[in-house]
Amino acid sequence: MTTTTIARAWSVRRADGLTLGFTDHDRVLDFGGVTFRPDQGLTAKALVQATGLSVDNSEATGALSDDAITERDLMAGRWDDAQLRMWEVDWTDTTRRKLVFRGTLGEVARANGAFRAELRGLSEQLNAPQGRVYHRRCSSRLGDATCKVDLTTPTLSVLRQVEGLEQGRIFTFTDFPSFASNWFEQGRIEVLTGTAEGLHGMIKNDTAFPGGGRVIELWSAPGIIPAAGDQVRLSAGCDKAAATCRFKFANFMNFRGFPHLPSEDWLMAPQVGLRNG
Repeated sequence: MTTTTIARAWSVRRADGLTLGFTDHDRVLDFGGVTFRPDQGLTAKALVQATGLSVDNSEATGALSDDAITERDLMAGRWDDAQLRMWEVDWTDTTRRKLVFRGTLGEVARANGAFRAELRGLSEQLNAPQGRVYHRRCSSRLGDATCKVDLTTPTLSVLRQVEGLEQGRIFTFTDFPSFASNWFEQGRIEVLTGTAEGLHGMIKNDTAFPGGGRVIELWSAPGIIPAAGDQVRLSAGCDKAAATCRFKFANFMNFRGFPHLPSEDWLMAPQVGLRNG
């Protein structure tokens, strides 16, 4: 390809499968099953890639628009960790192209109707700490492959419809199944229907009242506030303590902590009775 016919093209794929294509060329390009449009308002700075393990240094900028990347979706986190690919392509013959970047969207900043998104390359994961942490509490996430707890069990999760909602994070239910108070603290609420479908929040407080009433308070409101009638799933919480794993989840065989590990206070205390020789 010649320098005068080179254009750049990006495809961005969200976790829900939505894929958008962008180009800095002045007309539409099509390849790989994606249509790359010039009118979506996305551009990217020059790509800088190192030979070591440092994060690839680039960012994408653009205008927020209703038919592409909207502020509503960005605030809701729908574009977090979206898969991104960037090509240099001959716009006269799109079969002549070269993939120059592959990674994910990182931190997104929004201001004055525009956004700026960090591009994170594949090598970034190699900088992440490796190995296990030796701690009294469990290192697994409830329900993951190492924990093996099935959160779809009726005793561990429940489906309800949104009734009362204050400040976007305090849910009130008038008719709730019989669960112990605090059962869902440190758990998760996931929105299953409505405009906020797919979003989730972490539960801060869970208060049960006589007669079946319940108040669920989140740490923070989701980017899109659920509406009355939207269906949500509440999952039990775990404080990662050995006793909780044993008695609440009957899962002590898969506990990934070290409950008998001496505390830091014990390690730092003077050892009485020790003698040299």
